[in-house]
Formats: sequence, C-alpha cells, structure tokens
Amino acid sequence: MKLKIGVIKGDGIGPEIVSEAIKVLDKVVKTYGHTCEYTQLLMGGASIDVHGVPLTEETIAAAKSCDAVLMGSIGGDAKTSPWYKLEPSKRPEAGLLRIRKELKLFANLRPALLYDELKGACPLKEEITEGGFDMMIMRELTGGLYFGERKTVEEDGVMTAYDSLTYNENEIRRIAKRGFDIAMKRRKKVTSVDKANVLDSSRLWRKVVEKVAAGYPEVKLEHMLVDNCAMQLVKDPKQFDVILTENMFGDILSDEASMVTGSIGMLASASLNETKFGLYEPSGGSAPDIAGKGIANPIATILSAAMMLRFSFDLDKEAEAIEQAVLKVLEEGYRTVDIMSEGKQQIGTEKMGDLIAGYIE
Repeated sequence: MKLKIGVIKGDGIGPEIVSEAIKVLDKVVKTYGHTCEYTQLLMGGASIDVHGVPLTEETIAAAKSCDAVLMGSIGGDAKTSPWYKLEPSKRPEAGLLRIRKELKLFANLRPALLYDELKGACPLKEEITEGGFDMMIMRELTGGLYFGERKTVEEDGVMTAYDSLTYNENEIRRIAKRGFDIAMKRRKKVTSVDKANVLDSSRLWRKVVEKVAAGYPEVKLEHMLVDNCAMQLVKDPKQFDVILTENMFGDILSDEASMVTGSIGMLASASLNETKFGLYEPSGGSAPDIAGKGIANPIATILSAAMMLRFSFDLDKEAEAIEQAVLKVLEEGYRTVDIMSEGKQQIGTEKMGDLIAGYIE
C-alpha cells in the first residue's frame, strides 16, 4: 500500500519528535512492504515566520490531498515569542483551530493508558492504580465555546467579554455514534460527561446521547457531571472505558488524564472526520524550554503514527507492531528524562526513536 502522509513538524520540540515518528514509520513500511509519500506542510509559528499567518490556503489544500496528516506540537512561549504579539487570529493556535474546521475533524480520540512499567511515574497512590488503567477520551472538536461567536466590548464604561457555547443535535449525534462504536471494540462502557445541572447545551447533549445509546444495547451508558469526572479521574481512573464529552470539557479532562499516566509525553491523539482521513498528533505542547536539547519524549508522536496506521489505513498489524516495540523498549528499562526512575537507563530523543524502530518486527 502507498501511504500519502502530510507532515506538519510544527514548533518547539515538534521537528524533533516528528522526525523520530517518521523514522519508525519508515521501518514499518519497509518491513511490511508498503511505501510512504510525505508532503511537508507548514503550520503554527513556523508558518508565521515564512508566510505571516499560521495557516495558508495552500497548506489546507495540500493537507486535503493527503490520506492523513502527522503533526508535531505548535506554538511557543507566550511571554517571549513575537508570535504572541500578533492579534489572536494570527497566532499559532489559530492555525490549529482552523485546520480542524477546514478538514472537518469533529472527533478527537485521546487514549490514556498507564503502562505497568511506568506506574512509578504516576502521581497517584499505588493502591489506586494497581493493575493499571486504559481509557479513551472522545472529545467533540469543532463546536462549543472554542468555535462560538465571541466579542469584547465596552458597556456603560465597563469592558465586557462574550463567548457563545453552541451545539446542535447533529454535532452531538455524530460524536456520540463514534464514541459508542469505539466502546463496542473496547469494554463496552461509555461515560458521557456534561454540566446538565446548569447548561442548556449539556441538557441537549444528554438527551441526544441517550437516543444514540438506544442503538447500542450492549454498551453501558452512564452520565457524569464534569466536576465530578475531574475528581473521579484522580480518585478511581480504572472505572473509565470511553469518556464522551464536548470540546472544552474534553480539552481539560484529557490533559488531566494524561498526567495521571505519568507523562503527557506518552499520549497519542487522533482527530478524525467522517471519512478515513485524520490528523494525528501528540497530546502535549511544544515545550519551547527544552526544544533543541535532544531530551523530548517522542513516544506520544510515535504512538500517534500507530493510531494513523490503524484508523486511516486499516493497518492494524502494523500499528500493533509499533505499540509492541514501544512496550519492549519500556520493558528493557529505557527512559527519556520525563519518565525516568531509579534503576533505569536515561536516553535522549533520537536514541529512543532508534530503539523503537529497531524492535519493529
């Protein structure tokens, strides 16, 4: 199979971690008899430096011509980077929001898995995490507060800001169906997270999710308020299988879930539309403070590449080969600094990529 992949290396540590993911992909396609055609794309701060905007029409068109896009992190230090002296619509993150909208990427998948080999890096008590946990956070990605109408105006001499939280039943239904479909392949449980005791949008969310659930009698559905979910993630993370939620809640909860696994540098993510197309990226940020030092953890990006093989190309065997290679490296005791623990061998970004590629079989 020929894989046509767009590559957005991004900012900060992005180029370093994406390079290691490509190294692993190259080993996979060579081992399994595929080929890769990479199209280099600019977005975020890297695009601002060249084009003056975080995302160009040409980049959008080029991304749409690919089968999938692999992306590193974007953005920089908001206090020191000149990118953040620009108006909000021209800052790096505006490019990310726009490409999600242009590519119709409505479903964000963030697995949060605690590897037994990394349980020492988990900040939770061992009795809470005994046996590990494995959850998938399904976040609606193109609606809600982040895409609603907003304005800041002066009213009666007082500056006042408005942000609109809007969802319609179709937006809710399609993310719910994707969540239940994935639950059917896992442990058949969906926890739908909302704020239905306060928000009209959440009351509609809950109503539509219940209608979708009726078509999946094998899946257990529970509702949970977002504040309670935030607490339960640190109290008893093992209870969760698929967490289904709206855009802002998902943004917050997925970062919380990532940290209870021990390091955000371990967690992949996928953003999918209604076809096989997806954008795949690590859950963490661009970490400009460590960029260029060769110490960033590339595992999240490498696992994002595995998700790409599975969801956009239906190459389950190849995806599993990457996941098993990551597990083997961890079992052998190799660690980047963010997941380092006593008695293990600390290595850098490039060495981690070399070792994972070396274990592809």
